[in-house]
Amino acid sequence: MNKIIATLIAGLLATSAYAQTSDVAKAQVEANKDIAKAEQKEAKADVKADKKADKAISKADKVHAEGQAKVAVEQAKANEKVAKADPEDKGKAAAKGDKAVAKAEEKAEKKSVKADAKAIKETVDATADKALAANKTAATKAKANAEIKEAQAKQQ
Repeated sequence: MNKIIATLIAGLLATSAYAQTSDVAKAQVEANKDIAKAEQKEAKADVKADKKADKAISKADKVHAEGQAKVAVEQAKANEKVAKADPEDKGKAAAKGDKAVAKAEEKAEKKSVKADAKAIKETVDATADKALAANKTAATKAKANAEIKEAQAKQQ
């Protein structure tokens, strides 16, 4: 009879130990899933942020190029008017052309500054988005590790 009771108790303890080990394994699998999801979300956030910043930078570069083209067109127009002007009116035409070119340069510079400011803002926002995503991933990892430790503590 003692052997039967000892066998039953040993079986019960073995089953209990196996169940607890299983809980730890389950916790580790869940933790790995959660961490993988968090890292995937972080990667997506990084790509999205980079894309947003690159788009703004590209747009700023385009604005710079357009501004330079407009200034060049104004310069060409001014030179053409000076060339066509009568000899006594060349000074006046040159001054008028210089004024038009200066106005075009001012306008182009203003647009460039605004585009640069927007690109900088988007880059800063992208960096913040990346940092927030990394923070979420770190928090998920910490939570997962805590759950594994909790499962291990229950096992003991």
